Amino acid sequence: MEFPFDINRLFPERISVLDQTLAAGQPRVGRQDLQVQMGTVIDELGRASAKAQQLTAPITSASKLQSNRHHLFLLKDGERNGGRGVVLGFLKVGYKKLFLLDQRGAHIEAEPLCVLDFYITEKLQRHGYGLQLFHFMLQHKHMDPTLMAYDRPSPKFLSFLAKRFGLTESVPQVNNFVVFDGFFLNRSAAQLRKVPSKKPDGEIKPYSLVEREAVRQEQRVLPWPFVHPAAAPTSPQRPASSQCSRSLSVGSSPSRTPPHPAQPPAPLPGGYRGQTPQSPLIDSCREKRASSLNRSQLGFH
Repeated sequence: MEFPFDINRLFPERISVLDQTLAAGQPRVGRQDLQVQMGTVIDELGRASAKAQQLTAPITSASKLQSNRHHLFLLKDGERNGGRGVVLGFLKVGYKKLFLLDQRGAHIEAEPLCVLDFYITEKLQRHGYGLQLFHFMLQHKHMDPTLMAYDRPSPKFLSFLAKRFGLTESVPQVNNFVVFDGFFLNRSAAQLRKVPSKKPDGEIKPYSLVEREAVRQEQRVLPWPFVHPAAAPTSPQRPASSQCSRSLSVGSSPSRTPPHPAQPPAPLPGGYRGQTPQSPLIDSCREKRASSLNRSQLGFH
């Protein structure tokens, strides 16, 4: 990939390693023009990679590289383009926290080094440049390709991994990452952590605490006829004899359970303790009942 400026001036090494600073191993304080040119190279490479993989948007750009702790390995040929050099391709890697499934289907939490983007110019593919770039990355990171994860690898990249590194048996995942059998076998317990299982579906969620409290309140309410209404409903006045007979029959009905003893009434204003508006009526009923009992004891019918 050719550019209208000097690639050798931006990237002095055959393979340059770029990080968040976009420095390529050299301080560039006060050289805004070089930063802009370097950003142009990275953006063009990202667009070319997205087009080759038929992606809707590039996943590599200068701004994304500056906002993440990723490393971009850029390969060039410094002799082409009249000695100004051309870019052959790039490889971007970075650590990511992933939730993966092992061979038994158990959920595993890991943070491996991942290949996030890999691109070699179409006209220069199958010339060994991709293998040269990949080997340099492995040596720089002291990494085994079996212990890495691969983000949405294209069919060409999967064929490359199978041919060059023998990675053929992948473990199916529910995300876009691909890992191979040796990923779980060659890692220590400190690098892989099992994810705890989810809570039972029947457990009450926190948002239903109000409903649960309402159920508890209903359970604390006494069943009928022990329920005491807050205010007795008003009823039409009855004749004295009817009220007397009803007051005498309370508790004698076999179909109902006798109520609990009533609490003593609160004192009324005016000093009339224990008296209610119905007190004369109750006294009258009691006198009539006593009179009828005396007559029955004397033999009067």
